[in-house]
This record gives sequence, C-alpha cells and structure tokens, in this order.
Amino acid sequence: MEPVPVSDSAQIQGQFDTAEVVIVASAFGADVIRRDGHVAWLAAAAEAGAAGFEVRRELFRSDADTSLDALALLGHAIERFGMWPVYSTPDSLYRDDGSLDRVALSAAMAEAGALGARFVKLQLGAFDGRADGDGLRDAVAEGRARLVVENGQLREGGLLSQFVELFAALERESTGGVLGMAFDIGNWQWPGEDPLHAAKALAPHVEYIHCKAVVGEGARRFAAAPAADDASCARIFSVLPRHVPRGIEFPFDRDRVASDAKRRVAWLAAA
Repeated sequence: MEPVPVSDSAQIQGQFDTAEVVIVASAFGADVIRRDGHVAWLAAAAEAGAAGFEVRRELFRSDADTSLDALALLGHAIERFGMWPVYSTPDSLYRDDGSLDRVALSAAMAEAGALGARFVKLQLGAFDGRADGDGLRDAVAEGRARLVVENGQLREGGLLSQFVELFAALERESTGGVLGMAFDIGNWQWPGEDPLHAAKALAPHVEYIHCKAVVGEGARRFAAAPAADDASCARIFSVLPRHVPRGIEFPFDRDRVASDAKRRVAWLAAA
C-alpha cells in the first residue's frame, strides 16, 4: 500500500468539511484485541466508516506478530477493507540519558514500512533539549511512514514545555520538518497540562489527533468517550488543523459496538 504523502493528504482534506477518522484498535478493547488479533476487527472498523485503522504493537499476542512478513499481511488486510494503517509503538524516541534511540526508531520505521503505514507513532521519552535532528533525518530518510511523536501520560514525555523545546530545537538545527506531532487530547491531563493551551502552542506541528475524554482522578484516570455536552473537544478542534486525521482512542459501548462505532466515527468526522 502506497501511503498518501502528508502534504497531499492535507490538500485533499482541506477541500472538505469532514476529517478522516481513524479507529484505534484499543477502542474495541485492549483485551479483545489481544485475544482475537487486529484482523478480527477490521470489518467492524470499515463498516463504521473509518478511513484508517491504528495498529498497536503492545496488543500483539506474540513477537511473531511483529515480524515484517506478518505486518505486511496485516497491512494488506487493512487495505482490502479500504482503510490505511497507522502503526503505534510504545517505544520512546529519546533514551533515559536524553540521546536519540536510533535502534528503537529504526525498528519502528522498518515495521511501519512493512505494514504500509501512513504514520508511525512513538512516545517522546526523556528529551532534554538535544534533538539530534541529523540523526532523526538519517533514520527516517528511507522510511515510507511519516514519523509523529505523541504526548504521553507520564511527566517524562508528557509536558508541554518538552514539545515546545523539541520543535524549537529542530528548527535551530534546520530539521524542523523531520517529524510531526501526534496530539493526544486526553493524555495531557495525566501530567496536569491544559489541552487547550497545548493545542494553541503546538497546532502548527500537529499532523494526527487522538480524541478521548478522561474520567477519574490522580493515577486512577481512564479514557472515556466525550460526553454529549462536552464543549472542550470542540474548542480544541477549533484550534488544531482541520485537515489532519482524528483517531478514536476511547472505548466503544461493548453492548452495541457496531452502532456506537458508526455513530462516533460520524461525530468525529464532522466535529
């Protein structure tokens, strides 16, 4: 599957009022994906109207599922259902010592390439101001997927200041276009950041959005579907780029998965 270049995707989507919607595999339930595999839920995602399907490496049942051959088969299956893949890995871009993790990045790029992914998503990790833009550029030069880095739920890799510093450092190194931002609306709340403030600061870099609300307090926070009267998502979407794909990362209603998935896809496309 030949991924649509980000610039072309932006141009195409900018002509319409709706955004492309990705269903993240975990929306069907992490335990369900681990039990059944990703392929078992592709038809449900396609029938709900999703344009893309996000594969989560941490939800594979065995290491064999992460082989390049297995990922290629999964990518072809996603394509047959008329969707394009996103590849998500829990690995971090920067090691604990602040250095670029070239091994993890190279592995992620290779796996995403086998899958035919449009985006490959990593966590930021322990970024300390040293971007190593040349290293990033070399690592992604031969890859097919667009590298995006996501704000996580921990303070390390989840603070707004780290992302502001990352993109500023890349600009200083003349490598500002080497990666984009995967903006997770809900994740900002774990380290105590304001999602709207983050959206205003990072909007020029955002190329993919994860949508979810958060319920609970402290360490016991959980992803949830946005309430019907929750205006926060609308305010955030009004700040972020309209044309970028939006991912559903909140759980569907398990008593009516098909109808809930279809309703949520239609809502997020038009939100």
